[in-house]
Amino acid sequence: MQTSAVYDEIPVIKVIGRGSTTLSAFHDALVQADIAVYNLVRLSSVIPPGTQVDATGKTPAPQGAWGDKLYCVYAEQYATEPGEQAWAGIGWVQRLDGQGGLFVEHEGTSEGYVTQAIKNSLRDLVRGHEEGFTDPDFVVHGAVCEGEPVCAMVIAPYETATWAGAARN
Repeated sequence: MQTSAVYDEIPVIKVIGRGSTTLSAFHDALVQADIAVYNLVRLSSVIPPGTQVDATGKTPAPQGAWGDKLYCVYAEQYATEPGEQAWAGIGWVQRLDGQGGLFVEHEGTSEGYVTQAIKNSLRDLVRGHEEGFTDPDFVVHGAVCEGEPVCAMVIAPYETATWAGAARN
């Protein structure tokens, strides 16, 4: 079953993953977001027309089958040493005419840095057209490494898609 958030609401999901390596921490973050069975296809951050963004965590991620593609925008940051911080965030603006919007994603070692980078990027992307866009909104999430590696992730999944010719039971 293929589902899509496009032309409805794209959820913005924030999670923390942990593991014995950064790769396993990344995978655990995907497990926490309930999207670990997909192949991620990273998008360039344009929000389609007529689509809202849900930062509340209430809109579910699109569903598909094992191995499907999941089109998404995401930010990820790792911390591997005790006391080290990992922060990730996604920010967005929407066109006031309903014809889409823009996502930006940033990562870093402090909440303040990531938040400011998101604000700066969005300001730059709409420069000269500010009156045509909503005020920026964003989700920033982080963790402190307490021993094993951590992955802070914020992800906006758009839709799942099967592979051409993939066998389905």
